[in-house]
Amino acid sequence: MADSAPLLSHYDQPAEPKQLRSLDETIERCIGDFGWSQFLQAILVSFAWVFDAQQTFISVFTDAEPSWHCTQVEHESACNSFSNICQLPKNLWSWDWPAHTSIISEWGLECSSSFVTGLPASSFFMGCLAGGLALATLGDSILGRKNMLFFSCLMMSLSSIFIVFSSNIWFYSALRFINGFGRATIGTSALVLSTELVGKRWRGQESWNVDLYSSIKILLNKRWAFRRLAAVMIAGFGIGMVYYGMPLGLGSLSFNLYLSVTFNALSELPASLITFFIIGRLNRKGSLLGFTILSGICSVLYVVIGKLWPVLQIGLELLSFFSACTAFNMELIYTIELFPTCVRNSAISMVRQALVFGGVFSPVLVAAGRKNDLLSYGVFGLVIGFCGLPVLGLPETRGGTICDTMDEEEHKEQEKEKAADMLT
Repeated sequence: MADSAPLLSHYDQPAEPKQLRSLDETIERCIGDFGWSQFLQAILVSFAWVFDAQQTFISVFTDAEPSWHCTQVEHESACNSFSNICQLPKNLWSWDWPAHTSIISEWGLECSSSFVTGLPASSFFMGCLAGGLALATLGDSILGRKNMLFFSCLMMSLSSIFIVFSSNIWFYSALRFINGFGRATIGTSALVLSTELVGKRWRGQESWNVDLYSSIKILLNKRWAFRRLAAVMIAGFGIGMVYYGMPLGLGSLSFNLYLSVTFNALSELPASLITFFIIGRLNRKGSLLGFTILSGICSVLYVVIGKLWPVLQIGLELLSFFSACTAFNMELIYTIELFPTCVRNSAISMVRQALVFGGVFSPVLVAAGRKNDLLSYGVFGLVIGFCGLPVLGLPETRGGTICDTMDEEEHKEQEKEKAADMLT
């Protein structure tokens, strides 16, 4: 006898609600856990940072003020190591190195103002600012991360080639501006492309691919988002001033310039290793605040006791720069975790803009600090120390989940507030 139960009886049962996967679950489902393919992609993409760093810090050598010597010993009373070369006849002194070693010696800028001698490096950072504003969200929309990275590297490469043919500081500064314009998005594109390993279905959310100004509007409309962005941008300004300014000021140290640059470059390795190996154990907020304060203290101590014990100069400078490098890494990681996917690339771009904006002032301060360290290292220390304080009002993100939309982020924060209210 046939079963008299209706064949479509299961339609009467309420359908189970479809659970939406989180971003972490989607990454794991589409591309699996972090394996060799993702690791290789991160290495290849991050290689663009090599050229980024090369163009950023090449001014340490090209814009340095070379050492000089007196050419006529019989005029020792008129020319000595304490003399002002701007007040000496040209026949009484000469550069220690060939004139083309630096733009100062090649174009006779030894008596120019700190504004003129610092103009090329400042132009580079101003180009970074302009490029960041113009190109910031092309990686989110038209070009995508990979094409944006290629376009930036190409522009930076071509402008670097044309710089060789510069005939004066104005043409040189203009090309440095173009170079910085192309360099602006390399760090952001490389960082996001190597860390945001998202599956196709999530990369296709074009409704959230907004331009920079729309992103600013979204962040301004959300009080919590604006507060976070303002805090990390203020911290980024101070970090950027030290991170970009310290290497430019190595020429004023009573130490070999090439060894100083080598030690500074090597100090970035332990900073990156610390971030890589113990990032899971460090609280983002406390670490960022601690490294900014440590960098500021060492920079101020360089001015206070550096002249009394010159041997401590390079040690204090290295410790300050190391702390700034670690704070730089923590700043970017913290920003990634503070903002949802829909505006993350734009948020990182604006934070990097703040970092570069701090770098705009560094060359002028370094040029002025050749006569008084207080105007360079003293200002560096005070700025980074005070700019790190606003992060005290930000939430801790260690161990948290990555959200996709602003609504998800708000819901997560509301859940945290409810949990905190229950505990109290």
